[in-house]
Amino acid sequence: MPEENETPPAEAGEENAEETSQTDEAKATEETDKGNELPEWAREKLTKANAEAANYRTKLREAEKALEAAKTPEEVEALLTGWKAEREEQERKDAEAARALLIENIALKHHLPEALAKRLVGNTREELEADAKALAEFAEADDEDIHLEGGLSPRGRDEDPSDPRALALKYGGRKRR
Repeated sequence: MPEENETPPAEAGEENAEETSQTDEAKATEETDKGNELPEWAREKLTKANAEAANYRTKLREAEKALEAAKTPEEVEALLTGWKAEREEQERKDAEAARALLIENIALKHHLPEALAKRLVGNTREELEADAKALAEFAEADDEDIHLEGGLSPRGRDEDPSDPRALALKYGGRKRR
């Protein structure tokens, strides 16, 4: 005889899902509390990652409910086909983002301007590196970004104060009395 306090298996699964969700949220809160010691950019990334994880948990619960509600194999197949298309689209976006990051890193490594970085060609890292090396030969160094001076800068001065010729030209034309 089942007692009144016992929960049916379906309800226990729902409670476990809720407990897991609450546990995940508690962990996210702890990580956020630890994140107060982190710089602002790290806290923003952590917040974004936590929100993304929560979004995935919500999608998982919705998918489980949809599968439970499906009554025929055709309905299940339709759901699976839709999810497969979403997964393929996400994988395509991830691959594009990874390639863009790789190209950006290689362009920075070889000091390529943005206009030349867009023209990098290749499917592998090695091919992109070789193309970047070839393009780097044609890239002009941007002197405005390079400041290797220390102390007083001689920029803007017309002459060197220790140059005798410059001193003679500057002070040599005076008449003595």
